[in-house]
Amino acid sequence: MSQWLNTMGKVAVVTGGSSGIGAAIVKALLGEDVKVANFDLSEGKEKHENLLFVPVDVSNREQVESAVNKVVETFGTIDCLVNNAGINIPRLLVDAKESHSDYELSDAIFDKMVAVNQKGVYLMSQAVGRILVEKKSGVIINMSSESGLEGSEGQSCYAATKAAVNSFTRSWSKELGKHGVRVVGIAPGIMEETGLRTLSYETALAYTRNITVDELRAGYSKTSTIPLGRSGKLSEVADLVCYFMSDRASYVTGVTTNVAGGKTRG
Repeated sequence: MSQWLNTMGKVAVVTGGSSGIGAAIVKALLGEDVKVANFDLSEGKEKHENLLFVPVDVSNREQVESAVNKVVETFGTIDCLVNNAGINIPRLLVDAKESHSDYELSDAIFDKMVAVNQKGVYLMSQAVGRILVEKKSGVIINMSSESGLEGSEGQSCYAATKAAVNSFTRSWSKELGKHGVRVVGIAPGIMEETGLRTLSYETALAYTRNITVDELRAGYSKTSTIPLGRSGKLSEVADLVCYFMSDRASYVTGVTTNVAGGKTRG
């Protein structure tokens, strides 16, 4: 526990906290003596007396509002929301090899990604935001992506939802700041393997980039475009969440911080 952050006893809701970056965030917050509610479809491996798991589809308003009420009933209040839940299904806008192929963006795939990545952020932020505005304190942390800043081949819909999240961050910080509530974003770049790189994801992404799965996997270890020369650690994203949640970041709002080792297209 860091006495410098002084987050003991605060309450945070983390969406998608059962795996990947979300699981690292949950673990880090618990280590700072924060009471954490994990909203996910399935329960993660982390067990702790200060951890509450609530099964939630973040794109469903009734489930979101019911889950938020449960957190307040259990922990008394909410101080922080981490909008981390998201899905990424690589698809091409137009498949030049085969029109209307399985790897071309469809209405169903578009709607699914927007529902989780964009609508879910809106629903969660509105439900928790009502609590934060009433108490005139707190922070909403939106998990974006480097692709939301730069775009990404084969992942246009995903990148677009993250760009929308960046705009949510800027706009909501202007709306909620006058009520003492901060809104910030975090945009991770290339991170260490999380177990979320499924074969279906890798197959789709490789297809959209006209390379093999083996070539895609070989690219994971290439860090020539990263000035710091390595992939990021999940804990490094989680550490920033802990800082943003704390009063040490009390004058930081309306910005999305890129955690990518200095990687840019320039």
